[in-house]
Amino acid sequence: MPGPRPQPIKLTSKERDILKQLAHHRQAPHALVQRAQIILLAEQGWNNSKIAVHLNLHRKTVRHWRQRWLEYSAELLAVQSEEAAKRDVQQMIRGILTDVPRPGTPVSFSAEQRAQIIALAGENPEDSARPITHWTPRDLADEIVKRGIADSISVRSVGRILAETDFN
Repeated sequence: MPGPRPQPIKLTSKERDILKQLAHHRQAPHALVQRAQIILLAEQGWNNSKIAVHLNLHRKTVRHWRQRWLEYSAELLAVQSEEAAKRDVQQMIRGILTDVPRPGTPVSFSAEQRAQIIALAGENPEDSARPITHWTPRDLADEIVKRGIADSISVRSVGRILAETDFN
């Protein structure tokens, strides 16, 4: 026995054009292309299961993006009724089809701190009154705290920062 029919999606010609451009854009992120395809297929009357099979996605993923589109459809129509530029509508559509930021730990070190850490790693340890010829992550961590670049930093964090920059 089939489940409930998903809520239909109706697009304006401007929305359809923008979604078609996104769905066929070669440099757009793959997830954005798939989400545009979901909305276009949903407008054609495809149910979530059929879209999921066609795009090789989970049905819950299709349902999520259909619901997300429907949540913002009134707002999107309001923007279009204000004679917004196509670029503004395109930005809003991209925003709707983009993941929301996920929770997690905040960034531990700013870009400036990272730059200072990398610069320190490029210095000669002897110039910092260290009796060594090469920096170790432990020595760098100690020097970072000593110089006040960061209040504290683990040896692993030093290693990760240096690994991100291919600093050897």
